[in-house]
Amino acid sequence: MLRSMTGFGRSKGQQNGYSVVIELKSLNSKFLDAQVRIPKNFLDKELEIRSQLTKKLGRGKVSLSIELVNESGESDAQQVNQSLFKAYYEEFDKLATEVGANKDDLFRLALHSPDVIMPQMMDEDLLKEQWAFIQLHLNKAIDALDEFRSQEGTTLENELKGYIGNIANNLKETEVHDPDRVKVIKERIQKHQEELSSSDEFDENRFEQEMIYYIEKFDISEEIVRLTNHLTYFNEVIAEKESQGKKLGFISQEIGREINTIGSKANYAPVQKLVVGMKDELEKIKEQLLNII
Repeated sequence: MLRSMTGFGRSKGQQNGYSVVIELKSLNSKFLDAQVRIPKNFLDKELEIRSQLTKKLGRGKVSLSIELVNESGESDAQQVNQSLFKAYYEEFDKLATEVGANKDDLFRLALHSPDVIMPQMMDEDLLKEQWAFIQLHLNKAIDALDEFRSQEGTTLENELKGYIGNIANNLKETEVHDPDRVKVIKERIQKHQEELSSSDEFDENRFEQEMIYYIEKFDISEEIVRLTNHLTYFNEVIAEKESQGKKLGFISQEIGREINTIGSKANYAPVQKLVVGMKDELEKIKEQLLNII
């Protein structure tokens, strides 16, 4: 069952005078690349959160936002470092006097200087309660994101099966055209034989050996068998319980090699057109695989 790397999950709730809103967004990425925005009181939990995301989400460029506010809509209580504020204000006032600058904005500058406004120290029991509440809704948001990914994965699965089916149909058409292709190649060689047979240096036995060599060189039966097996294996991996985006990527590379070899050996316009069609479907597959876990 395939899972997409694209998704969105959200969870919110209220408890004991405060509320939490958690949002998760995910895009495609080779690895898990998490951008985490959490309340200052829980910055020490960032590594734990990242580990949780890695374990449950696997891959993707993930953006996490956790907002914790009281029921009035205001942020957690804050306190002002008054001594630091005064030190900033006095320094700015001194500098303004020296350069003759306007002092109307000194209060705001000092108030918003680093470490002047800080989160108020909270009760440990309350912090534990809030963290447990955050964890509850973080898990719900992750589950919602994962469900979104599964639904997107089902859509991608159907599309990939369609592309593989199109390649298989083109391959069957290639098999239908192959006897005519071989016949045309033989006729070309025989025509050359007739042109060369009048030469005194013509060696019929050697020419027959070379004809057999070239016919074998243009033979695509092995490539057809291998490509058929790769297409079957691709569908088998799609049906596996775990999403296998990387494995499907490797199989698509093998599919591409066989298609290219058939194209290089074809030397026959109807088959080459079918090869172009197979390549087009394979490009669609590769593009979709970039978004599968």
